[in-house]
Amino acid sequence: MTIIHYNYSDTEMKNILDSMIIIVDTREQKNQHVLDYLRKKNVSIKFKGMKTGDYSAMIPRNEEYGISRDMYLNAAIERKNGVDELVQSIKDRSRFENELIRASKHPFTLLVEDLEGYQKILNGKYRSQYKPQSLLGSLKTFEVRYNFSTVFINPSATGNYIYHHFHYMARELLKGGLL
Repeated sequence: MTIIHYNYSDTEMKNILDSMIIIVDTREQKNQHVLDYLRKKNVSIKFKGMKTGDYSAMIPRNEEYGISRDMYLNAAIERKNGVDELVQSIKDRSRFENELIRASKHPFTLLVEDLEGYQKILNGKYRSQYKPQSLLGSLKTFEVRYNFSTVFINPSATGNYIYHHFHYMARELLKGGLL
């Protein structure tokens, strides 16, 4: 089997990346702000059931550039709409950990829509009676055990984060001949 590696020009790279499609899990809820951002930026969206995560991306087939089939990024973003949802997920330990086990097979980011979320965890500013030290300990243990990062973000920046996360990942993979 011969592996072909393309060195794309800047224009070709831009055209390929402009064709990127963001995949949204069909079960994802309360994400109109993300969809609005993507649509405003003319980013294509595909709704598909995902086993892990809420968002991923793909580069569609493009014979002109030697891309003979759709190429899916082996990465995911899981979005939580606030610290309370994160706490509930962590409290449902076995379900959350099973999701993390599946996610640990590829690059994974946990996005929590609350810019002050880390501070809220430290100060116990959430609905659950979960002790702040225990919650932080569980979150940080899971991050190390399953090799992911948690990002606390303003909801208004979520769409931007998702798009650019996958855009630059795809760019680097294309540059390295890995996609």
